[in-house]
Amino acid sequence: VQLQASGGGSVQAGGSLRLSCSAPGNIFPLLAISWERQGTGNQRELVAQIGAGGTAKYEDLVKGRFNISRDNAKNTVYLQMSNLLLEDTGTYYCKGKLFTGREYWGRGTLVTVSS
Repeated sequence: VQLQASGGGSVQAGGSLRLSCSAPGNIFPLLAISWERQGTGNQRELVAQIGAGGTAKYEDLVKGRFNISRDNAKNTVYLQMSNLLLEDTGTYYCKGKLFTGREYWGRGTLVTVSS
């Protein structure tokens, strides 16, 4: 099972993008979904996560700018990114995790923020 991440692109600083992460319908409602990103030369870092029940958590670096939500009817999690900064540039990955601990990953989607 592979998650499908999409929505990346190029945007100017201060702009917005919305990323999407979808999974097969038979497991999506059971998954806690997180978004991680990796900039050039940087370690992968957690950005935001949302539990199967809808509880959202954010890392300090994106609080107030990013919003994570899920639509179980569409088997999709969204990451709405606003007021983007240059340092938000990177490849964004979504990860799904079952209560058993099993993880599923999607291919990354590239976000480029320019001045």
